[in-house]
Amino acid sequence: MSSALLRAVCALLASLCPPCPAASAPGLPHIPHIAAHFGTKTRYEEVNPHLLRDGLSVNASVLRAPAAERCSPVHLTAVIRHGSRYPTAKNIRRIRQLSELVRREAAGGSGASDGWLEELRSRWEAWYTEDMDGHLVMKGRDELRLLALRLRALFPTLLSEENVRKRRVAFLTSSKPRCVDSIEAFQDGLRRHGDTPVYEHEVDDHLLRFFERCRGYVEGVEKNRSALLEVEKFEKGEEMQAVVKKVASRLGLPQHRLTPELVEAAFFLCSYELSIKSVHSPWCFLFDESDAQVLEYKSDLKQYWKRSHGHAINSMSSCPLFHHIFRSLDKAGRPRRSTDASPEPASILVGHAETLLPLLSLLGLYKDQTPPTASNYQSQHRRRFRTSRIVPYAANLLFVLYDCQRGPRLQLLVNESPVRFPGLEAEEAPLYRDVRATYRHLLDGCDFHQECEGILWGRGPNIEL
Repeated sequence: MSSALLRAVCALLASLCPPCPAASAPGLPHIPHIAAHFGTKTRYEEVNPHLLRDGLSVNASVLRAPAAERCSPVHLTAVIRHGSRYPTAKNIRRIRQLSELVRREAAGGSGASDGWLEELRSRWEAWYTEDMDGHLVMKGRDELRLLALRLRALFPTLLSEENVRKRRVAFLTSSKPRCVDSIEAFQDGLRRHGDTPVYEHEVDDHLLRFFERCRGYVEGVEKNRSALLEVEKFEKGEEMQAVVKKVASRLGLPQHRLTPELVEAAFFLCSYELSIKSVHSPWCFLFDESDAQVLEYKSDLKQYWKRSHGHAINSMSSCPLFHHIFRSLDKAGRPRRSTDASPEPASILVGHAETLLPLLSLLGLYKDQTPPTASNYQSQHRRRFRTSRIVPYAANLLFVLYDCQRGPRLQLLVNESPVRFPGLEAEEAPLYRDVRATYRHLLDGCDFHQECEGILWGRGPNIEL
């Protein structure tokens, strides 16, 4: 990066953070070699690299309704994760603790001869402040705005200017500021250039933060330490301890001065600097590919057992959102009389990784035959459950309903790529009635009150896989 460009970037970011640290100095590679391993803190572009070249690039071939049936899309439900954000206050405190430790005590060790350690000790500043606490950053706004533009290009009749202006498109969001800001950015993408922003959305935590309202989940998993036993065991295991030892050696610190939490803070600092400011942070040089894979696995273990297939209550807590989606699809696919009101062409819901993961699990997606545990890391390198690919920032789950000659068909896309429904793999857009038949047990059951308040779950986790 040239000096002139560096000054321009820093000027642009001045309202968001202190002057750019030396981490963005000329000569450092733009994208860290470990960028695809950051779990839920991964950039959307690592999943769709073509967007680095053109953020408006759209591949219409991802829409896979049978051409012979002359299908046309009649409804879109999109469940979207918020865009890139600042660290939470908890992680910012860890970042400051780590930075002070390195500044005071790091002496340098193996691999520190190329200058990155001096960057960390002398020039890198812990510019994050606790009031940032998970708020959306400018990059996150851009991600949602560009996603809206791409979806409008894919579904011009559904996300048309007229439909948005006449409030035919529903916009729902979690109450968290990063989600509210994200849905506003999405609406910006659907507006004509120069229009005065007027945001229309409904806050609905019942749908998008269901995990907070499910007592069976809160008591059985969230507050139950035994529910994440595999994560604790892995943190103390040989793979994770080997990473701690290597990082301590590279910094020239005694191993006992570094905890797994501080090593993870350094790892995620690399991700934050990339996703927030698009720079290659000197913290990235602490880790090689094998280290990143171990830390990614630790993150996946946590998400698997806390939010996904690890405990049945994790997915069952998403029943309200599941039923909301299928009610919208039912209404859009139902035959109408000429006097009936037109169905809603699109529904846009913005939530969290914690919103998408339980829903994806309830749908039966990304479930490996053998669950990840603390003891089977070596056999899990080809696992399907990889949150870096499933729920990066701005992740999205798209339900596309088509009107076709043989009846309505439904296609599923994850992060703008086709994914087949479990049990219906023969077709990419199966008949909607077949999808409903596949999920009949959930459509007729999956009662939120029974699952979350009933005696069935008690206080312990349900460990059925």
